[in-house]
Amino acid sequence: MCGIVAYIGAKEPLPIVLDGLQRLEYRGYDSAGVFISEGTKQQITKVVGKVAALREALSEKEVLTSKLGMGHTRWATHGQPAHENAHPHVSNSGDLILIHNGIIENYDILKKELQQRGYQFQSETDSEVLINWIEEVQKTENVKLGKAVQLALNQVIGAYGIVVYDRRNPEELVVACLGSPIAIGLDKEGFFVGSDATPFLDHTREVIYLDDNELALLQPGKTIQVRKIDDDSLQTPTVQQLKWNLENIQKGGFPHFMLKEIHEQPNALRDTLRGRLLAEEGKIQISSFNEHHQKFANARRIIIVACGTSWHAGLVGEYLIESFARIPVEVEYASEFRYRNPIIYPDDIVIPISQSGETADTLAALKLAKAAGAFIYGVCNVVGSTISRETHSGMYTHAGPEIGVASTKAFITQIAVLTLIALKLAEIKGTQSKSELRQLLFELDSVPDQLESLIEQKEKVKEVAEKIHAAPNCLYLGRGYNFPVALEGALKLKEISYIHAEGYPAAEMKHGPIALIDEAMPVIVIATRKGHYEKIVSNIQEIKSRKGVIIGIVSQGDSAVKEMANYCIEIPESSECFTPLFATLPLQFLSYYIAVLRDCNVDQPRNLAKSVTVE
Repeated sequence: MCGIVAYIGAKEPLPIVLDGLQRLEYRGYDSAGVFISEGTKQQITKVVGKVAALREALSEKEVLTSKLGMGHTRWATHGQPAHENAHPHVSNSGDLILIHNGIIENYDILKKELQQRGYQFQSETDSEVLINWIEEVQKTENVKLGKAVQLALNQVIGAYGIVVYDRRNPEELVVACLGSPIAIGLDKEGFFVGSDATPFLDHTREVIYLDDNELALLQPGKTIQVRKIDDDSLQTPTVQQLKWNLENIQKGGFPHFMLKEIHEQPNALRDTLRGRLLAEEGKIQISSFNEHHQKFANARRIIIVACGTSWHAGLVGEYLIESFARIPVEVEYASEFRYRNPIIYPDDIVIPISQSGETADTLAALKLAKAAGAFIYGVCNVVGSTISRETHSGMYTHAGPEIGVASTKAFITQIAVLTLIALKLAEIKGTQSKSELRQLLFELDSVPDQLESLIEQKEKVKEVAEKIHAAPNCLYLGRGYNFPVALEGALKLKEISYIHAEGYPAAEMKHGPIALIDEAMPVIVIATRKGHYEKIVSNIQEIKSRKGVIIGIVSQGDSAVKEMANYCIEIPESSECFTPLFATLPLQFLSYYIAVLRDCNVDQPRNLAKSVTVE
């Protein structure tokens, strides 16, 4: 959601900024712009549309050569997608330039104050209000830009990741964040800035992630200076080494990132399990449990907070943890949890789940639970992300970069981490026998290889997609562990093909949704042999008697469902707890092929953003 790229140093900035914006396209956006500075000269180019259109607009003008550049991709919040609302934004004097991710909640109060002082506004955005507020503070207090930004931000309510430039001091950038991530890349010639590290992966491996309420002064040739915004205290930033490489965030010959990432799932799952799943020894090794295992063993309950796909993974986690460890689990939408005055006990464990580690609602829910005294155990993918820094402990999924907006490998690896947690808790609490645990561990160890075989069936899924891609609506049904998979399958279809789809527990079909069934309604049913098979066969008979189009996700060798279904896709036979890892994959392929057949933008679906960093 929105993307920031900036550079100050000895390199030519425009290629760095444009290539960086291209790599941030996965975040979702509707307009783009760049700022280039050469001494006191400055040049701003904006477009409504993609970075490709921005490149084209720049090719038609003589661009300044310089050592400083800023770029932004905007996902509309305040004001519709329009040229005047695109970033960068300029202060009334023309001296200050800003790019901004986030939302300033008290922008209207600030704007009215500025208007009374004679300021005029060209856009509908809160970002233009912010840059003029900084300018007013700078004039009133007669301070340098860094101090002006600090003072101004202390009067701001909301979330922000910002880069600010003053043309009167062309050798400095000011960067700050609160609730919207900022990564700073370091090399001997200058500084790179990004919403994450992907824009500068091919330039440096050294990165600093600003913590919330921190401000940094970037001056080439000088040591980075980081201060707290609220008390001006000097901070010692931690320099981390990036492990991702440029190849990870390129398509590698696939037509879309989503398809590439579906194919990457067996290896992503191996990376998640590596060093943690010791099948031969019959145990699970989770280093972050060693210090805190008593907290888990004595937990009153576990609360999982998440949004979207991560929430669906959390639902699978609820089944896993309650079944194996016999600890009560509640799964909460983070966006609701944070606003309903929840009851939180000191012996609760709260597990926030987020692919990016930057999801605004999940972060807010985390902080609420932390303030109430709960132990916070995070699950996320991005090393150094805000969630990883705010939690007491946790696990990385090690899925690698996920660029497609529709989450694929993040979902499967989140389920894998929750499976490891559930089995480790069962081991700690003695709720499963050693022989039962050993058998489950051997089975889990075999899943990545089986997923690779399952990928080879994608052409069968494509044939099904060709039959149903014109349908206006779809239903997804599952029971037990596969009810959350039905929800996730419906979400994927909605996200990338724009077909209305709903997921339900199969038995709930009789309580309303059955009224929708006719010969034009495809119904995707997860009907594996393990877990309520006879019941779901009865549900399928009810659909068939009403002429619904049945697509069955069935266990290998199934015969009963095959006789009733219009189409069937087989997945490996497994214990019920592992069926989500298998059933998910054909549903991802189905959504992908339907979206392609409908000529949709698979990797950047309309109105969506990869990382939701604003409310």
